[in-house]
Amino acid sequence: MIKEAIGTGSSLEEAKEAALKALGAPEDADIKYDVIEREKKALFGLFGGSQAKVKASYEIEDDPFAKAKDYIRTILKNLGVNDAEISVEADDEDVRISINCGDDYGSVIGRRGETLDAIQYLTRLVINRGTDDYRRVSINVGNYREKRENTLRSLARKNAAKVRKYGRNVVLEPMNPYERRIIHTTVQEIEGVTSHSVGSDGDRKVVITLEEGVKPTHSGGYNKGGKGGYNKGGRGGYNRGGYNKGGRGNYNKTEPAAPSRPPRSDSAGASLYGKIDLNK
Repeated sequence: MIKEAIGTGSSLEEAKEAALKALGAPEDADIKYDVIEREKKALFGLFGGSQAKVKASYEIEDDPFAKAKDYIRTILKNLGVNDAEISVEADDEDVRISINCGDDYGSVIGRRGETLDAIQYLTRLVINRGTDDYRRVSINVGNYREKRENTLRSLARKNAAKVRKYGRNVVLEPMNPYERRIIHTTVQEIEGVTSHSVGSDGDRKVVITLEEGVKPTHSGGYNKGGKGGYNKGGRGGYNRGGYNKGGRGNYNKTEPAAPSRPPRSDSAGASLYGKIDLNK
């Protein structure tokens, strides 16, 4: 596809500049100029003169994602990010977009990745508008997505181990569907635990629990000194099976065993969001 524009001026140089301005080509475009008409001086400086006329043109590559790129650039400029490099890889099901914006990635990612997720959502609407072939869209800045996935997988394994050991449910902080899917996938790889989501909209979160019929590996009790309970010291102190103080014939009392506690949910024990430094 060829895009062209015509410019006029009192000289060929002025006509070329006018044509280039009207063309609005990118800086790396290969511009071609064709002289349509040279300038003519007026007779006696009064009659018969005409301006120069030049046509400028360049070939536009057939980029199906050009509109999406322009849309992203507009958003980035409103965030104060200029000169960002945008590349796209796509197949029949997925569109993967990478943004390279140097040290300005913080404002693009936003708190907990919320700004990047919003840009991704809006771009998905642009790409899928007016087409019957729906494609998933993911946008990455630097290596943020990889860093984030590693953090979430580590979080899932750490808290699944706690659930497996103590039998207490762990409720993670709210996450978007992409992040919840990473947690669920990681938990599925760990024996004895399972996960599900609770809540709605922006408050939806993952709960990690023991699988049905699985017992925690840690009994939860405290036994030191052998069978019967707590044993410390010798004569006149603690004794196996009870409490003996004061010597023979004095005070002897056996404490009942502490009742076992059912598993409970730890909703505050799963700190999720830490600082993620991108590789530059």
